[in-house]
Amino acid sequence: MRRTTTGRRGARRLVRGAFTAGTAVTLATALAACGIGEGFEGEPELSDGKVTISVNWWGADARTRATEAAIELFEDEHPNIDVEPQFADWSGYWDRLATTTAAGEMPDVSQFDQLYLAAYAQRGALLDLGRVSEFLDPSVLGDQLLDSGRVRGSLYAVPTGGTASAIIINTTLFEQYGVPVPDTEHWTWEDFEEAGRALTEASDGEVHGISPWGGDAITLTVWARQHGAQVFDDEGNVALPADVLAGYWQEVRDLIDSGAAPGSTQLAETGGLPLDQGDLVTGRTAMGFIPAGMFNAYQSAAPDYGFTIADWPTDPDTHEGFQYLKPSMYWAISSTTQHPAEAALLIDFFTNDPRVGELFGVDRGEPGNPRFRELIESDLDPGTREAMAFSSRVTADIRDTPPITPPGASDLETVLGRYNQQVIFGDASPEEAAEDFLNELNDSVRAAG
Repeated sequence: MRRTTTGRRGARRLVRGAFTAGTAVTLATALAACGIGEGFEGEPELSDGKVTISVNWWGADARTRATEAAIELFEDEHPNIDVEPQFADWSGYWDRLATTTAAGEMPDVSQFDQLYLAAYAQRGALLDLGRVSEFLDPSVLGDQLLDSGRVRGSLYAVPTGGTASAIIINTTLFEQYGVPVPDTEHWTWEDFEEAGRALTEASDGEVHGISPWGGDAITLTVWARQHGAQVFDDEGNVALPADVLAGYWQEVRDLIDSGAAPGSTQLAETGGLPLDQGDLVTGRTAMGFIPAGMFNAYQSAAPDYGFTIADWPTDPDTHEGFQYLKPSMYWAISSTTQHPAEAALLIDFFTNDPRVGELFGVDRGEPGNPRFRELIESDLDPGTREAMAFSSRVTADIRDTPPITPPGASDLETVLGRYNQQVIFGDASPEEAAEDFLNELNDSVRAAG
């Protein structure tokens, strides 16, 4: 039964920290009283003398090497600008950024994530990029992607790229057990569940058809948009209707109860595992929800399986244009920078110079610059090309960009995952979990406002 729709040189510095991202956001709430927004005065202009700016990012060694190579190219073109690189792992990054920002020492340029962008922008920690438009032109990215860097109408960050939400399908498992691969061109949610259940039955339970979502922001956002809703509104308020959220969790319960998805114990045991140990890679499930940009990571981790990628199922009442491009990450400028023109020039270089596109590849997500995509396409493996083609197809149907995560909601996925566990174990009904989750989220957003 269907649910009710309810090294570089001596300047390199490695930064590590022990606090959680949640602690970083807590620190960020104190920023408004710390003198931020007192950087330059007047109109930004390039300096004739020697200038040093800092750029800050998180990521693995490959990202660091590529970024440092791009910095060297930039410095070659602008010999009076010296760029000091700073980088960290994800966990240390946000704690340190909050601390340095509160002290008025935020790096000139920082890599940002959507979860934290509004918290920093609304507290005056980030520069309105409209002030440096003479030196920064990100228009090649298009409005759909650029809108994800806007906070209350102003552009505060330039996305590096974006990806849609997709369903990955292990075609090898369907063929192995003699179950037809579902026709995903016009499939419904009922088709999706039936295909998953058929595979579970054909394999006598050795394989389950579907890994349901585990409570993550991108699937929640797409689900809400399928039902004509948003998680947040343009003013930063929680706008998700309780019945839509309950339907999100009822879908998980339906998939478990029908046998299309594994039981609660297996889901709990595998939910937090690394990608290469998860059910989709080990072949314990055949379909699941992933960011399209991760498609090749799954294919690479399971080379003995063949995979394809598909858009979400729909129903007759599904709202059109429900997909969106989730920004991979952003570049933003500190409001306290003494060199806004030079910082903007660096972001413009990262966004528009073809050499940077070749250096960065898809490390910072599927490139938002179409020229970058063209340059790297021939060198990409088939899985990455298929994922990029998928994102390009669904982009044509996207209607608008969802409002950004407001201050107080940066722990959205942690809290969502906690209630998701309650639902799959039967400790709370979808309706109870939805009510409690929305109360908690509302309280957090209001407290941060």
